[in-house]
Amino acid sequence: MPISAHATDRVVNGWLGGADQGAALVFHSGTPFPPVRWDALDAAARDHDLRLITYARPGYSGSSRHPGRSVADAATDTVAVLDQLGVGPFLVLGHSGGGPHALACAALISDRCQAAVSLAGVAPYEADNLDWLAGMAEENIEEFTTVLKGEEHLRPYLVAYANRFSQVSSDDVEASLAGLLSDVDRSALTDELADMMARSLRQAAEDGVDGWIDDDLAFAKSWGFDLGTIAVPVSVWQGRQDRMVPFAHGEWLHTNIKTSRSRLLDDEGHISLLTNRLGDILTDLVELAERH
Repeated sequence: MPISAHATDRVVNGWLGGADQGAALVFHSGTPFPPVRWDALDAAARDHDLRLITYARPGYSGSSRHPGRSVADAATDTVAVLDQLGVGPFLVLGHSGGGPHALACAALISDRCQAAVSLAGVAPYEADNLDWLAGMAEENIEEFTTVLKGEEHLRPYLVAYANRFSQVSSDDVEASLAGLLSDVDRSALTDELADMMARSLRQAAEDGVDGWIDDDLAFAKSWGFDLGTIAVPVSVWQGRQDRMVPFAHGEWLHTNIKTSRSRLLDDEGHISLLTNRLGDILTDLVELAERH
């Protein structure tokens, strides 16, 4: 079910799914994947008695652009959506580029956020003692090298990239992601997951690249909060076979979030965690909230 909320003078579009009643789960999707209906996540949320709430970050799927936004600004938009729905306490899960935004909720909405999961999420670009690009696929290294040159260089680069996605089908997803996929991720790319990703990529191409640009720029500067201040329980899930977000990012997050517990897995990748571990991840999140 679609919803809309207002964050100051901006519109934030979102969707509801999962269980009709129960604890609220906010899901932050990755970059550049605007949220679309994903039956596996919807079913897993129902199985765990969770109301699923997801919204499009500024610049995606009709949500008003917020130029210059930081990762921390996700907390403001999340509160706007929750207030629109009359939701108080919530759990939060962020995958890939959504991981930092989930952590922003844990850090900045600690009176309502009961637990968080960073799922294959990136660490801060400015992180001490982390070679941020090491272990990434060449495509991601090229993208973030362009990010550091600023929006005037990043926009034409991403427009050309997004044009590849405008007609992508589920049969094309593996080829479109090319070198970003490890062998375990290729094996985990089910028909349903490929269909969801293709629909999301087509949506990203239709909307333009504003949301993608602002995500990338936000990752490369200060996130606007200190991970060391997070007081709610966090699980860090990361696979060693991940070519999009290297395993070292998960290790760094676990080390630097005082309340985190490690779910660092040698045999999983970036996508395989979604296919193979989704139920375990939600079970883990619910257990964290109960403990909190």
